[in-house]
Parts: sequence; C-alpha cells; structure tokens
Amino acid sequence: VQLQASGGGLVQPGGSLSLSCAASGRTLRNYAMAWFRQAPGKERTFVAAITWNEEKYYGDSVKGRFTISRDNAKNTVYLQMNTLKPEDTAVYYCTAAEHIWINLLSRADEWDHWGQGTQVTVSS
Repeated sequence: VQLQASGGGLVQPGGSLSLSCAASGRTLRNYAMAWFRQAPGKERTFVAAITWNEEKYYGDSVKGRFTISRDNAKNTVYLQMNTLKPEDTAVYYCTAAEHIWINLLSRADEWDHWGQGTQVTVSS
C-alpha cells in the first residue's frame, strides 16, 4: 500500500485546512486509516482515526475541531481541520492498517503503512 498525503500549507490561526491521503496498490475498503502528526523535536502523536465501518476516534487536542472521513470509491481519507491553532503546526502523516485493535489506535507503532507527510503551519 502506498499513501500520498497532500493539502498542507500555511494558514492563519482560526483558519481551516483540508488534508487528503490517496492510497494506491490496494483497496483500503477494509483498512483502518488514521492521521498522526509530528512537531519538530517531538514524538509522533495521534490525531484521528476511522475504522473500516467508519467509527471515528480523535485525539483530545483536536476533538470538536477536526473531522476525519473516507471515500472508499476514491481510496482516499480526509482530515478537515477547523479553528486551527499555532500548536497544530506539524508534519501530518496518514497511515493505514488492515488489522488493529481499537484500544491501540493511538499508538504509531501499531500502524502498518505510512505516507510521506505534509507540512501544516499555523502562524500569523
């Protein structure tokens, strides 16, 4: 599975940005998908995940502001980010796993396939 993330950029605080992650090589219909992010000098942290049957899970810092969704026909997962804050600045990575326990979604080492990352910078 190859994952290609896109949509990052520079946005002012309070603004919105939408990320996309397109998959190739295999249909992701039966995969869980997620977004993680990594700020300079920090660990990669969980942002959001969506299961094969569209259950959604979010990290505490993004609940109510970010929305994850998927379009299986396009083999793509999305992350809509609203009310962005400077602390959201990071490289955002998409990831996929065919089999993962719900209680382990937030652990980066439990995911199988990773995209290359897209930079999101929130600054005035």
